[in-house]
Amino acid sequence: MTRRYKAGVERGQGQLLPMRVEDYVSEDNPVRALDTYVESLDLRALGVTNTADGVSAGQPAYPPAALLKLYLYGYLMRVRSSRRLEAECYRNLEVMWLLRGLKPCHKTIADFRRDNAEALQAVHRDFVQLCRELDLYGRELVAIDGSFFAGDAGARGIHTRDQLNRRVQRIEADIERYLQALDEVDRSEAEAAAPGGDDDADALREKLERLRERQAREADRLARLQASGGTQLSEVDPDARRLSKNGRVVCGYNVQLAIDGRLRLIIDGVATGDGNDRHQLQPMAGRAADALGMGRFTVVADGDYFNPAQMRACEGAGITPYVPEPRPRGPSAATGRVARAAFTFDAGADGYRCPRGAFLARQRVITRSGQRQIHYASHRADCACCPIREACLSARTPYREIYRSEHEEWLEGEHRPRMEEGGREAMRRRAEMSEHPFATGKRWLGWDHFLVRGLERVNGELGLVMLAYNFRRVLNVLGPRALRAAIAARARHRSARSRSGAAITRLFRAMRAWTEHQSIGAPAAA
Repeated sequence: MTRRYKAGVERGQGQLLPMRVEDYVSEDNPVRALDTYVESLDLRALGVTNTADGVSAGQPAYPPAALLKLYLYGYLMRVRSSRRLEAECYRNLEVMWLLRGLKPCHKTIADFRRDNAEALQAVHRDFVQLCRELDLYGRELVAIDGSFFAGDAGARGIHTRDQLNRRVQRIEADIERYLQALDEVDRSEAEAAAPGGDDDADALREKLERLRERQAREADRLARLQASGGTQLSEVDPDARRLSKNGRVVCGYNVQLAIDGRLRLIIDGVATGDGNDRHQLQPMAGRAADALGMGRFTVVADGDYFNPAQMRACEGAGITPYVPEPRPRGPSAATGRVARAAFTFDAGADGYRCPRGAFLARQRVITRSGQRQIHYASHRADCACCPIREACLSARTPYREIYRSEHEEWLEGEHRPRMEEGGREAMRRRAEMSEHPFATGKRWLGWDHFLVRGLERVNGELGLVMLAYNFRRVLNVLGPRALRAAIAARARHRSARSRSGAAITRLFRAMRAWTEHQSIGAPAAA
């Protein structure tokens, strides 16, 4: 017997479909919550372009609210490209409903994201305030973490100072070699037994000309880098940097996020060009405090944020830091030599005592990796006759050195006891809080690179990314209908407050006009 299969509908068969696009979008569809939220915004106050009154020449502009809805929908649905968003306007019924049938071209869509960097960040901050009004932030525990995101720049377009110096030296050596070869050809041309000498000389001169052009380009790049005062020169995206961590190299930006502990909602974030997280703890904790109006709270971060100066600054502002101290690295740790923990600090003598009793005296205060540290060193003679010298020093090192943070007493008295007591639980919470936004954004939603150039525009796109992430989280927690009701209630409250403020303003203006009229009509004083 012949196997049966399900039969599809004949392509030429006429069908009775709903006559309204409204019928294709259910009441529980998240796109309705998106539409309600964008419609509740005062786009002019947020600084969105094309919101000022007035009529300009040419065709009318597309409504900024429609373009904002399109972008928010696209970032929620893993569609970020302006060309792909343009295609969605023609084939996606949800987008047709959301934009009321408008079909902007890809350039109009891309220009909106490019020209509204600050406004997109302002919209993200507005949604954070909405979540705060709905009591979705715990405001007690904040996790700070960073990750590298690729930018719109490649490795060949970013040059470091060392790379440029090596290229210039290599080109100079090549030019010198070709000049010597050209001299040999010129000498051989004088001899009758050297056929084809003119062809060889012309080929060498062409190569020399190309080398000199390359030399001029590299010299110009080196001059621009020196004039900027930076360590890298990016020709495609001027703010992108070559970032490396654990052998992984990314040409882009270091994105920092502050995440709340209750529902793992993002509080704030910023893209930077820093190659590490050592100087990000206190600034990000301060941004989180300002965004939610927090006084005292706890902040957790991984060992990459270990910076005693910034940790003490956080504690002075009422923020309790939980940051693990990185394990010792370097040759001594790798070879199993005598660890620093075996040396005892003598506060009275302001120095260290080694396991054999030798004294390491204070030398000077230096700055290492952006941190002020005190340098201590032993005497050569003490180390030369020490019986455990081979276990303490390498063959080429004449004496032992120790670098002590200027905040070491605070670390020993407060931070390390705090980490011993609650550090394990704090690091467990940190992992479940901070890894969630990055994993969701990069793996599920495809937010692993930026589509715009320049730090300002990159931060604008980051604002859109954070808004979409928080919007998805709130939809999962509250549901589309509850979120729509909350947004509508907020809009009514704002409208009532605005009408009350307008009435008060009109009253003040009437009183001022009456006062001015009285002063003008009053008789002059005798």
